Amino acid sequence: MAGVIRAKQLFLCSSILSSNNNKVLSRLPRRSINVIAGNLNSSETKKKEKEKRKRRKEIEVEKATAEAVVNKEKRRTRSSREYELADGDEVPSSHVPVMLGEVLDIFSSVRLRSFVDCTLGAAGHSSSIIQSHSELKNFVGMDVDPVARKLGHFHIDSLMHPTLKASIVLKNFKYIKSVIADTQPELLDVGVDGILMDLGMSSMQVNNPERGFSVLQEGPLDMRMDPQATLTAEDIVNSWPESELGRVLRDYGEESNWYLLQNRIVKARLNGGLHSTGELVDLIRGTSPASRGGRQGWIKTATRVFQGLRIAVNDELKTLQNSLYSSFDVLAPGGRLAVISFHSLEDRVVKQTFLDILGFQREEINGEGSSVKPERQIEERVEKELKEKEEWIKQTVIASKGVILTKRPITPSEEEERLNRRARSAKLRVIQKL
Repeated sequence: MAGVIRAKQLFLCSSILSSNNNKVLSRLPRRSINVIAGNLNSSETKKKEKEKRKRRKEIEVEKATAEAVVNKEKRRTRSSREYELADGDEVPSSHVPVMLGEVLDIFSSVRLRSFVDCTLGAAGHSSSIIQSHSELKNFVGMDVDPVARKLGHFHIDSLMHPTLKASIVLKNFKYIKSVIADTQPELLDVGVDGILMDLGMSSMQVNNPERGFSVLQEGPLDMRMDPQATLTAEDIVNSWPESELGRVLRDYGEESNWYLLQNRIVKARLNGGLHSTGELVDLIRGTSPASRGGRQGWIKTATRVFQGLRIAVNDELKTLQNSLYSSFDVLAPGGRLAVISFHSLEDRVVKQTFLDILGFQREEINGEGSSVKPERQIEERVEKELKEKEEWIKQTVIASKGVILTKRPITPSEEEERLNRRARSAKLRVIQKL
């Protein structure tokens, strides 16, 4: 009986509470009820709009990425050649010559009686050139790095034969004319049949922490290609005017965060400055926001900073431009100059200097990029003959002085990019003297 009474009491209490709640709701103005409902609807609408905007942004990013890939493919000619290494053990495994097969193709149709390697390094390219051209009589190898020059000299010596005259010189390629005049002056009269520049950093340089090129190894802030040069990266970060330091980071390093880095580096001077690669990397790591890809984010930033400093220390871009003019001057009629670059600044200098050599002028078209306008009529017959003779030639730019055989640069095959990470950013451009 007590249980029945308790159940009735509970039912009565719940009825009273329900009745009171209904009375409270009934007392609320209709406008308040509408506002509550409206807020709920508005919240759901905003959430849906946010999701739509996010999806639209994702689609735009995907579209932009796809367009970038397509445009990149349009701006280059990817090599279809089978990837190959130098024969035997001529080249140490620590340094593999980039685009070796493509370089051999470029000079395969040339009667190569003379050849100049402006960046000899471990002589990977030159060793294969000497082995492929029995007609070669005169060889000049140049390198500003004494360690690389010594190693290259060793490999060239192993390929010497009675009819080959070789000169290995410790000089920057900007001195190509004077080096030829001092070592094999007869080449200035007849001209050189082939010249190669490989602008990439050798593994010997990067892997030696004492040279200061590596982001991941502790060493002095040096970065000199020529150990006899006076200017070092340490001088730049600790002594150069703030505006010049910023220009190096912005223009040579192509670093978007250059202003903040510039200020941090200048501020570090108050505490004694930066004197090692590790100190500079620590500053960069502390400056790079965590949202920029974690470890990979600061490594990429450090790589760009190191690039900018290295270019400034060695005056690389101006030296390259002057050397291209000098190299074309010493070419024989029909001779070819091939250049392998590894970043956009170098490639831009090579592309524009080749056009300038032939007397072309840049002009903007509808604000959508650039084209070239020849000062002389294009010789279609020459272009046709070249394409029929050599399969690798796709598009050319021709003038009376010469022909650019790579209107778009040749890039490594997908296989080479996969097997040799150093080759991923390589671009090969070639010009021939007529």
